[in-house]
Amino acid sequence: MNLICAALLFIVAFFFALAGITRAGAWLIERRNPPVGEFADINGARIHYVHVPAPTGAELPPIVFIHGASANLKDQMLPLRPLLEGRAELLFIDRPGFGWSERGPGNNETLAAQADTIAALMDRLGIAGAIIVAHSFGGAVTTAFAQKHPERTLGLVFLAPVSHPWPGGATAWYYKLTATPIIGWLFSETAAYPAGMLQLGGATACVFSPNKVPVGYVENTSIPLVLRPRSFRANARDVAQLYDYVRAASPGYREINVPTVVISGDRDKVVYATIHSIGLERDIPGAELVWVRNLGHKPDWIAPDLVIGAIEKAAGAAADLQAMARAVESRIASDAYNDGKCPDIKVPDAELAPT
Repeated sequence: MNLICAALLFIVAFFFALAGITRAGAWLIERRNPPVGEFADINGARIHYVHVPAPTGAELPPIVFIHGASANLKDQMLPLRPLLEGRAELLFIDRPGFGWSERGPGNNETLAAQADTIAALMDRLGIAGAIIVAHSFGGAVTTAFAQKHPERTLGLVFLAPVSHPWPGGATAWYYKLTATPIIGWLFSETAAYPAGMLQLGGATACVFSPNKVPVGYVENTSIPLVLRPRSFRANARDVAQLYDYVRAASPGYREINVPTVVISGDRDKVVYATIHSIGLERDIPGAELVWVRNLGHKPDWIAPDLVIGAIEKAAGAAADLQAMARAVESRIASDAYNDGKCPDIKVPDAELAPT
């Protein structure tokens, strides 16, 4: 009995120690990554954003950026703002629960609700309509925005998006665990931060692979903010509902009727590009797929010039995106970073594979 009691006391002490490490780590993360923008109360949720007003005689319509899972507004702002500032009104948003945005009183738990929050923030800032630029998971939020707010959607640019149901609907085990009541709360309050910090470098390498991770990327983009318990749970709940959302929403994509560009790499190690990107090209009338050889999951950082070209084309300019993609390919043709550590993902849907 004494041994059993001692073992239980050790386990309890161990988890209390992990909880203390997590609290201290979350405090340190916030100290190192303070807010960079402004805040607005949207239906009870404190939303963090960076708004760059329209310059006089702006050549492009307003542009709204929606980041992916585990990220925040800096992930798109750092590579793309310098190339667009002075040309258009820009809005970078921390999705509810991410970065410095709060989740709110239960009104941002679905992708459609997050799309409504983004539309409400646009109203607050006087943005009647915009081109929406979405990366990865942000692609699913963007399809919700385009379907619920077509009058606000002037064009769509998808970067390595997720948008369609995939075989089996599987996601990483820690998302499912964290989305589980009680157990998920315990996991996020104790083990998620120390485990996440240990895995952060390797996970980031695989997000970029076969391309090189930019120097200082994790620190500069404040990626560790997602390891705070509340953000970690919000991220997990989003990912856990993704499959059901895209399965229900994707049949309606054919009703989206705005200029659309999809940029994807054939070496994406995060999402099934042969399902999502090709699916968007197939389902959204007139959508153009820009397929880039040897590109991973980060077009916004590896090919920002191509992303700007896609935005310009969505705005109505003449742009040869396929030629621009070939120029990107020539720059990254020899990239093979972390190939041995980050295997390519494959899917058994040969009929969707690119030709």
